[in-house]
Amino acid sequence: MRIGILAAGQVPEPLIPAFGEYPAMFEALLGPAAPELSFRSYWVEGGELPAAPEACDAWLVTGSRHGVYDDLPWIEPLKAFLRAARAAGRPIVGICFGHQILAEAFGGKAEKSANGWGVGVREYEVIRRPCWMADAPDCIAIHAMHQDQVTAIPEDATVLARSPFCDYAMLAYGDPERPDAISIQPHPEFGVDYARALVQMRAVVMPAESSRAALASFGRPVNDRDFARWCAEFLRRAQSQRNAA
Repeated sequence: MRIGILAAGQVPEPLIPAFGEYPAMFEALLGPAAPELSFRSYWVEGGELPAAPEACDAWLVTGSRHGVYDDLPWIEPLKAFLRAARAAGRPIVGICFGHQILAEAFGGKAEKSANGWGVGVREYEVIRRPCWMADAPDCIAIHAMHQDQVTAIPEDATVLARSPFCDYAMLAYGDPERPDAISIQPHPEFGVDYARALVQMRAVVMPAESSRAALASFGRPVNDRDFARWCAEFLRRAQSQRNAA
């Protein structure tokens, strides 16, 4: 099964030598949970979109320093591509910016949140457990880095996890037992060292209280491997359904 990674952003240049780029982080996250996966990356931030949704078996949209509301030439084409991929029966995973642009593409809204920065290890209450994440605990913790949030969800979206800070932290689109797409606001692909380095770099643009709390949170257990397993199960089930159709 080939996963097309739609890279909507880049790792800050000073951090690339130590941590690499985002597509490699996702390969490291998903590879152990699903060794059968292969990957191909497209730099959508630079204007590179796949020729067709059928170019890969599934799609993953990364995070980005941009907002879905930014007036950039690649934003609307990416939304259109995601709608086409859904119509073509290709499962989609969205992370952070990817979570937000899926909501926008399918009829919801994302914007800069009045809640401010969501950074560090953040906890989310799991409120629904579809079959592909049936073993989810009551609460999950994942590294976060965002100011924007989904503020309105499409009619066919189901909330899977939330927090007092982030109402729509994890979503499924369509039938949650057999969704067309899933997305999550935090960053399961972030390792603790990268998350810490990113906060340290961005501390100058965020409130001191936010950066201090984030730095103090690092080292707490996170559920990134759990998310990788759920994501792999979602993708396998979607592939089986398409093969059986």
